[in-house]
Amino acid sequence: MTTQFRLGLIVNPLAGLGGSVGLKGSDGMAEQALALGAVPMAQQRARQSLEQLLPLRDKLQIFTVAGDMGQQLCEELGFDYQLCYTPADSLTTAADTEQAAAVIAESGVDLLLFAGGDGTARNVCSVVGAKTTVLGIPAGCKIHSGVYAISPLAAGKLLAKLVAGELVSQQEAAVMDIDEGAFREGVVKARRYGEMRIPAELRYVQSVKMAGKESEELVLDDLAAYVAGLMEPDVRYVMGSGSTVAAVMAELGLDNTLLGVDVVENGQLLAKDVTAAQLLELVQNTPSKLIITLIGGQGHVFGRGNQQLSPAVIRAIGRDNILLLATKSKLQQLNGRPLLADTGDIVLDRELQGLIPVLTGYNDYVIYRLGYEDEA
Repeated sequence: MTTQFRLGLIVNPLAGLGGSVGLKGSDGMAEQALALGAVPMAQQRARQSLEQLLPLRDKLQIFTVAGDMGQQLCEELGFDYQLCYTPADSLTTAADTEQAAAVIAESGVDLLLFAGGDGTARNVCSVVGAKTTVLGIPAGCKIHSGVYAISPLAAGKLLAKLVAGELVSQQEAAVMDIDEGAFREGVVKARRYGEMRIPAELRYVQSVKMAGKESEELVLDDLAAYVAGLMEPDVRYVMGSGSTVAAVMAELGLDNTLLGVDVVENGQLLAKDVTAAQLLELVQNTPSKLIITLIGGQGHVFGRGNQQLSPAVIRAIGRDNILLLATKSKLQQLNGRPLLADTGDIVLDRELQGLIPVLTGYNDYVIYRLGYEDEA
């Protein structure tokens, strides 16, 4: 009889709720986010991972949590599962994640898979530490920790390798989180909370986000001046988050939401710190372009801290109307790894794949790959 792979599963159903409605986090904000119209996405992202395991269904048993913290997905996808913990309330809490992680780890799972953000990683780390191998499915607003796969699809592919018995190395990765209150004020204060053991497949697992402002001030000034000169009349420019785009806003003399999304038209600030719904209304049926940068060290263009750029918004703007900005040093930090799109819509992620021009200075473009070729 073949030994089954014992997989722990925890889904934080409230993860990422604050992103699309501009709250820049979900810690303690779930009820407010839901009231603003946020749609829970963690279940969908966990499903994308688990679907990669369907051909191996008879080789694994899942140890999970009642309701929408795991049980629901197991039943819908037909996995053999065992309940280990039941939350006391339908609106789950960090304590539920911690208690579930402790019980599941004690059951002796081969790997604990969890869907959430940095807060969820902190909760799991606080009770599991480096005793149990873990892997995160990115579903939160902020993903600074190195314990997450680069996308739900990547998490599923890496797990499939493990379940199939392929050799995969291990390493310890940092659990990072930021002060969400300071984050909402435009300040990033990241702190290390510990380490957890993860599968060490670098093409599937993301790097820890590199914090700090771009040091190449002269390059940024030239880049910002060039972008400002490119801007056309009667076109709406969606200005993504980050210090590189902030340099363009400074060149325009406009107030900027460093960690949010603003909209500019005819040299004026049309809308500030918009939500996904507001943004879609602004760009639909109107000539629009997106100015965006990538996260240093990780390479994510979409899906990390800019959930306001929803799949609907990106489609409304169009791939050909995306202007990607990055200094060459920022690209060199990737060591040849591709840029990444994790929009929450696998079809869109695949549509975005391919070579894309990146503006790296004054009228200076390089061609760089967005997405892995074999994920189509």
